[in-house]
Amino acid sequence: MDMGLQKQKGVALWRQISDRIRANIAAGLYDASGKLPAEKLLAEEFSVNRHTVRAALAALAEEGIVRAVQGVGTIIERRDKFDFPIALRTRLTEGIGAQAREVEGLLLASAVEAASSETARRLGLEPGAEVIRLDGIRKADGRPVSRSTMWFPADRFAGIDRAFAQTGSITQALAACGIDDYLRDLTEISATHAEPDDVVELRLTPGAIVLVTRAVNTDLQGRPIQYAMTRFPADRVQFTVRS
Repeated sequence: MDMGLQKQKGVALWRQISDRIRANIAAGLYDASGKLPAEKLLAEEFSVNRHTVRAALAALAEEGIVRAVQGVGTIIERRDKFDFPIALRTRLTEGIGAQAREVEGLLLASAVEAASSETARRLGLEPGAEVIRLDGIRKADGRPVSRSTMWFPADRFAGIDRAFAQTGSITQALAACGIDDYLRDLTEISATHAEPDDVVELRLTPGAIVLVTRAVNTDLQGRPIQYAMTRFPADRVQFTVRS
């Protein structure tokens, strides 16, 4: 058995194999023919049967990463990733906008709620203080590239939900609330498997990898104005961290 495929981890073998193949494609480890190795060779590589490999390839095909061509084999659908720069002034629309013909932001839901201890800590508020939560999705050329949950202090940002719904831009929504410029104070990056909502909103298959950022933006006086958790499809977006 391949050292990275361990039944005791509680993750189906086909899912582990699809993760491994996805990572290998991203790393350019397959040859220049643009094809994956034959199912038989992949089964030998991962020490599983061909049915398990076939399930992994089917999941990757649903994500649009590979395509089965009769008489040819499994073709890699080479799609360049969007490069998202993370810097002092991080703006998702501007960062991806130059790489896409069209970028749009959509408001999925909004609510006024009591801040959790985590949200309160990130925003410098008392636990239970009112915050406005926005759930949104970003698309580039019609492809979902991020799914975000964002929180803002309610006493400073009344109406930000309507502003975002109208403009599709957090930068413009903040400007409508009196914040003409803001800075990125913190970005934490991790990776995980897609959750059910990710699968639906980001058009993924179960087990796909998403990159997760937790970020805090501040006004020019250093006061936190936004805490956001954003999930990006790992096969569509890469990060460039700039100092």
